[in-house]
Amino acid sequence: MTTAAYQQFVSAADGFARLVAELPAGCWDAPGLGEWDLRALVGHTSRSLITVSTYLGTTAANEDVRTPAEYYRQVTPEALGIDPAAVAERGRQAGRDLGDDPVATVDRLVERALADAAAAGDPLIEVIGGMGIRLSTYLPTRTFELVVHGLDIARAAGVPYAPPPDALAAAVDLAAQVAVASGHGPAVLLALTGRASLPTGFSIV
Repeated sequence: MTTAAYQQFVSAADGFARLVAELPAGCWDAPGLGEWDLRALVGHTSRSLITVSTYLGTTAANEDVRTPAEYYRQVTPEALGIDPAAVAERGRQAGRDLGDDPVATVDRLVERALADAAAAGDPLIEVIGGMGIRLSTYLPTRTFELVVHGLDIARAAGVPYAPPPDALAAAVDLAAQVAVASGHGPAVLLALTGRASLPTGFSIV
């Protein structure tokens, strides 16, 4: 696969790996995001690599999700009836799975995910909830997760981080698409142009 979606995923994955390599040695038990410590947050983020490789081992019968924005409308814990506590625990387990050398583990996950995606073409894969989606539609959602959680990780660890520009632009674009699909497009546009403010805690995901 040589599409823009793949190249943006490459940039996001490489940026994530570089960020993890720069984290201070004693930071892993520090607060991360919500109920996660930093190790669990990095582990959760690494699942955006793991799921690419895992889901490429599946085949879906139907294309249920046709755009990345649709993914964020359809594939949510609420829509699928998934217990948020189970999502949180998967993050903690993914953090434990990073082992004694998280940097090396993340590097291996990046290498595998990029190689698997590059060799795959554009298959119809089955993701969480049994939903069918094209790889080229799924990858932008992984780029989004890597960029957003990369910023979360950097804030939690107190380290500077500038996501790769192409990946960052793709994430911002997808956020705007999700906002429009969710009926929040006008409010977000007014906020971005300095005409209004968004409510405290506003989120499009």
